[in-house]
Amino acid sequence: MGDVESPAYVPGHGLLKGRTAVITAAAGAGIGGATARRFLEEGARVLISDAHARRLKEYEGELAEEFEGVDSLPCDVTDDRQVRALFDAAVRVHGRLDIVVNNAGLGGTAALVDMTDEQWSKVLDVTLGGTFRCVRAALRAFREGGSGGPGGSGGVIVNNASVVGWRAQAGQAHYAAAKAGVMALTRSAAMEAAEYGVRVNAVSPSLAMHPHLVKVTTPELLAELTAREAFGRYAEPWEVANVIVFLASGYSSYLTGEVVSVSSQHP
Repeated sequence: MGDVESPAYVPGHGLLKGRTAVITAAAGAGIGGATARRFLEEGARVLISDAHARRLKEYEGELAEEFEGVDSLPCDVTDDRQVRALFDAAVRVHGRLDIVVNNAGLGGTAALVDMTDEQWSKVLDVTLGGTFRCVRAALRAFREGGSGGPGGSGGVIVNNASVVGWRAQAGQAHYAAAKAGVMALTRSAAMEAAEYGVRVNAVSPSLAMHPHLVKVTTPELLAELTAREAFGRYAEPWEVANVIVFLASGYSSYLTGEVVSVSSQHP
């Protein structure tokens, strides 16, 4: 990261007070975990999920030491039965569903000429298929229970895309295709969800790092990636989470079908 410092952490302002959120892939230090913490700081109740049950329970315990209103339920987003159970639990435990953050995704690096069907299918199934299943379950919940939100503010879905869905990057054909699909799914879902008073948007991060990821990234690669960014540094996960808070809050009440770049690398 060089000599470029990250900005000061922004305190909560109660932007999501009284709202209930489901957040996928939220078992740790990445964007999902940061989003769960930010939502709690903003007054929301959260049901976090992840395919890694042990890490999920540990993170729930960590958050519960500081906040009330946090629960967890393991969920593999490639299994529709588990996805449906997750959304049923949100309504059962908290009595309502207001916000859904679809953060689950799977990357990988492979040259297209050598990529196997299994590599392609796995990345697409988790990243795009998982988002589809969660969006579908969320829309069904909003349709059947009425769109959530105090004061009729409506339900909100925020998907996690990537700048790789816009730009070319060698070795990322499967991931790029999946994230471009998430962007297209977001726009189409927004048109259908409007009927239920629900907004659907996406964030598109570029380089969001956390300490664990930094440890497994070579200094040379990290220097190369940060050099591409306007600020000369990677984003902190909570900086992406802040944009998700904005999209989930009443401050974006007329915004739907948009993909918001959290990076200078929009094409």
